Amino acid sequence: MKKFIATIKNIYHIEELRNRILYTLGIILIYRVGSYIALPGVDVQALSQTSFTSSSREGLLGLLDMFSGGAFANASIFALGIMPYISASIVIQLMTLVVPYFQRLQKEGESGRKKITQLTRFLTIAVTALQAPAYLSNLVAQVGTSSGVFHTLTGDPIVSGTLPWSFTFVSLIVLVSSTLFIMWLGERITDKGIGNGISLLIMVGIIARLPFALSAEFVSKVAESGNGGLITFLIEVLLLMGVILISILLVQGTRKVPVQYAKRIVGNKQYGGQRQYLPIKVNAAGVMPIIFAQAIMFLPLTLMGFASNNESMGALAAALTNSTGFWYNFVFAILIILFTYFYTAITFNPNQIADDMKKNGGFIPGIKPGKKTVEFIDNVISKVTLPGSIFLAFIAIMPAFAKLFGINSQFAQFFGGTSLLIMVGVVLDTLQQIESHLLMRHYDGLTKSGRIKGRSTLPI
Repeated sequence: MKKFIATIKNIYHIEELRNRILYTLGIILIYRVGSYIALPGVDVQALSQTSFTSSSREGLLGLLDMFSGGAFANASIFALGIMPYISASIVIQLMTLVVPYFQRLQKEGESGRKKITQLTRFLTIAVTALQAPAYLSNLVAQVGTSSGVFHTLTGDPIVSGTLPWSFTFVSLIVLVSSTLFIMWLGERITDKGIGNGISLLIMVGIIARLPFALSAEFVSKVAESGNGGLITFLIEVLLLMGVILISILLVQGTRKVPVQYAKRIVGNKQYGGQRQYLPIKVNAAGVMPIIFAQAIMFLPLTLMGFASNNESMGALAAALTNSTGFWYNFVFAILIILFTYFYTAITFNPNQIADDMKKNGGFIPGIKPGKKTVEFIDNVISKVTLPGSIFLAFIAIMPAFAKLFGINSQFAQFFGGTSLLIMVGVVLDTLQQIESHLLMRHYDGLTKSGRIKGRSTLPI
């Protein structure tokens, strides 16, 4: 405890670090305030009485609502959150793997990075322009124009008919500009704050839902079983802590491959001659396999629309849409394992690593440079990826087990999946940056060893 208090004092004494943290907290405050500002012409109280709020917290929409910190279900100006930017970033990242133009930009250093960032921003505008009308259409379809939720810009309620073009136009402009504003806030945090701004805003949105989920679970358990329910609730919290510890091990787990560098004498100085390590992460793919697998698992919902006259197809689609069923979670886990291998293979290039080692005079002890080194690295990656993919699949299906044991769906989402891995990865990445600022100024770090390993699990 004394060391923790001393560390907080050290953070306060470093003016640059203190200003960065306060700047980050200020940006987060702006983001959270915006999440409670409704779209112009939307009555929040009337909206809460409809089924839109509850339906937007289930399935894929529930995932989007969690990432936006509840803004999606509340028809906020930040309803789309930062997800259009994340979608654009994933598309650009995949294009750097297959499109020669983007591959050249990636190799151009800082200038290429700036061009890729600019292209990501333009693509974000396009993605948001597509998602904003879809969001409004879904809102109107579920709520209905006669519900009293919608009002004209002058304040008059809309009780029947279609929405006026002025309401639709203003709402679309607000949704698109708000997403761009959130993107700008994230970039400000990255430049002048602490941590990865985009990832931090997503984490804040996820954590913002945790108190409500905890309170709902506590009330339901105590109301159902009294003191016995309280004990059950405490056990659930302890289990959540255990899952978080497993997630930390998954994010931080690394296989270190020793690399020896030959001695080189340039002028009067000697370079190389020391042993370093090539870190191969147990979960090099991050949360991307879960995101891809979830996208695939939502395809059966489309099949159900064509299954009205086909009983076998209807039964198959029903089995693959039951989030607590065996076949859904089995197929989901298999897809995660396959996508983990796929994403690791396209992002981790053993040939390039071996070539870079050879150019810098490095070699793996006992392994010949060239083809043998490539085979050795590829073999290590395959062996390390297997347990990593299994652990990742286990964490991804943990919410299903939590629901089966009677935990409400909102609280069960924190027992695994994308949200938990994002929280763990972003927290570790932010602590690592704070650690670096402390160590640069000769202060004790956050741990006895002076190191916190971690990185953001997002692809940005």
